[in-house]
Amino acid sequence: MTAPTGITETLARFGPGAPLVLCHDDADGLSAGALFARALAQTSHGPARVRVIGRGESAWSDAVRAELAAGPSVAGLIVTDLGVQAEPVLPGVPTILVDHHVPRSEPSAEVATVISGYGAEPTPTSSLLAQACAAALIGEAEAEALVWLAALGAVGDLGERASAAQFPAVMAGARRFGTLKALREAVSLVNAPRRSSRGDAAPALRLLLRADGPDAIVSDTSPDGEALRQARAEVKAALDAARKLPPLFAGPVALIRCDSPCQIHPLVAQSWTHRLRRQVVIGANAGFREGFVHFAARSATVPDLIAFLQERAPPLCSDDQFAQGHRRATGGQVTLETWNRFVAGLGFRSEAMA
Repeated sequence: MTAPTGITETLARFGPGAPLVLCHDDADGLSAGALFARALAQTSHGPARVRVIGRGESAWSDAVRAELAAGPSVAGLIVTDLGVQAEPVLPGVPTILVDHHVPRSEPSAEVATVISGYGAEPTPTSSLLAQACAAALIGEAEAEALVWLAALGAVGDLGERASAAQFPAVMAGARRFGTLKALREAVSLVNAPRRSSRGDAAPALRLLLRADGPDAIVSDTSPDGEALRQARAEVKAALDAARKLPPLFAGPVALIRCDSPCQIHPLVAQSWTHRLRRQVVIGANAGFREGFVHFAARSATVPDLIAFLQERAPPLCSDDQFAQGHRRATGGQVTLETWNRFVAGLGFRSEAMA
């Protein structure tokens, strides 16, 4: 992967205080956040603070802006795996956006430096982009000690087979830090807290900030390691129950409705795509966050799910997030009223509504 452009120049504009890394709460986002924090700690810009953007939050929300403005002085922002859009996250603060999703809008060079994998073939995940940034900041040799984090994030987003086929050098480098079995297990554990009813990814981040490889995560016996195992057990029980629910059908869409405090709707949708290959499968969860339906769309045959959903989008309100993410893995979070308009427009009856 080629070295990213603009990161050292933007870091040079960072002011006094600690840099702040904002990251998503899944394996890719947490790995990217940990990579940046651990790399910056080896430079004159470190140490950095890391803030996970979790359930129902947006880095561009007024609530997050107010929190950041009221907290310690921010030297500059690195925002990773949270999307790209034109508005500043924190006006007047030098910002670097590191992401691989479909951009919602494009910021000017004055607002942010964008390091994006979108449009590249193959498309690097945010953790892979963070690894390239780390190499630019601390050197290739030093960054190699963190390559397992890039592999963990890639496997979390792409799966083991696609990661090995598309990014063989990273996956081969990660083998020096543990077995593939340990890497798969670490991905499962790191993803578990965000999917649990608590939705608190802080234990996973703390492990990624201090571990020296996937084996250390799998074998960790601290309260953080135990929190990951308990979260995974909770999610497994909720997923086992949801997989027994029959799908509803309307035209090209199969819908699986569940009501769980756990974030299982993407897993439910993915689990049905092999049996319902001709349909776009939507896993929807009305029990995840009060007042909202969170949903995930997956398909074995439709190559652009964002376009598929946008063509069928209902009127949206300001609180709705709809058809975001990847073309092959998208979804959203919408109010109950928006959800009911959406499924009615698809042709579903009252049993699909919230």
